[in-house]
Amino acid sequence: MTETVISSATKEVVIGFDRPFVMIGERINPTGRKLLAAEMKNGDFSRVEADAIAQVAAGAHMLDVNAGIPLADEPALLAKAIQLVQSVTDVPLAIDSSIIEALEAGIAVYQGKPLINSVTGEDEVMERVLPLVAKSGAAVVAISNDETGISEDPDVRFAVAKKIVERAADHGIGANDIVVDPLVMPIGAMGTAGQQVFALVRRLRDELGVNTTCGASNVSFGLPNRHNVTGTFLSMAIGAGMTSAIMNPLHAEVKTAVMAADVLAGNDTNCAAWIREFRDPEAGSGAGGARRRAGGRRRG
Repeated sequence: MTETVISSATKEVVIGFDRPFVMIGERINPTGRKLLAAEMKNGDFSRVEADAIAQVAAGAHMLDVNAGIPLADEPALLAKAIQLVQSVTDVPLAIDSSIIEALEAGIAVYQGKPLINSVTGEDEVMERVLPLVAKSGAAVVAISNDETGISEDPDVRFAVAKKIVERAADHGIGANDIVVDPLVMPIGAMGTAGQQVFALVRRLRDELGVNTTCGASNVSFGLPNRHNVTGTFLSMAIGAGMTSAIMNPLHAEVKTAVMAADVLAGNDTNCAAWIREFRDPEAGSGAGGARRRAGGRRRG
């Protein structure tokens, strides 16, 4: 089974078919966060530090780091953000940019083996990003769109992913170092969005042998009670074979759904992670706890 190894200087995370689902924290991203964007542009990274610490405390196995701010020096900002995050937490990172110079700057300061987010199916993009991935020994997110945009036909999205996987092989990048994003559309705008992703994930696993990820919150965009929709989507995607997602672990509904899906998929051995997270802290202490563990009934 395919395993994608990502590492920091001291910690390794494995994304794999028979492994626990990998939660990649999404919050270090100024897109749609005006205050964070303004602070980063002005050299204030206190919110980046706080978001990094909070997401890891909430259970994120990795963090996505993005510094895409209009009219800002993205390479310098991304490098600084990566250095800061690596100074306050030891989880591996996804270096997130569509600008090659920013990716280069991020890789230059990164300690470990990062996940590069991302490469798309345009020939020009592949020929710029894939040599960088190969040279640095990184893994890469392959996004299933090309110069024609994002197709509503899942067969076309699969074909784009296959094209990227094959082109990556030409650069010496194996399928184990490619994590495909089949692209999640808002379910409120496209009623078949969930079904399409579940079918794509199965094909990507069975036919291409690659791990998968997605921007999970996209699916619930514009809907009320959206975190429950996102969590349910992820639990169903895990059932279809998805192995990671860029998501917000601070949303309890989403995290709980992921952890429950891991239990039911058999990827949480002996339900150990679930029990650690949700056991009653009083259940294991004192005589009452001992009685509960023994299954005894209190008698009068």
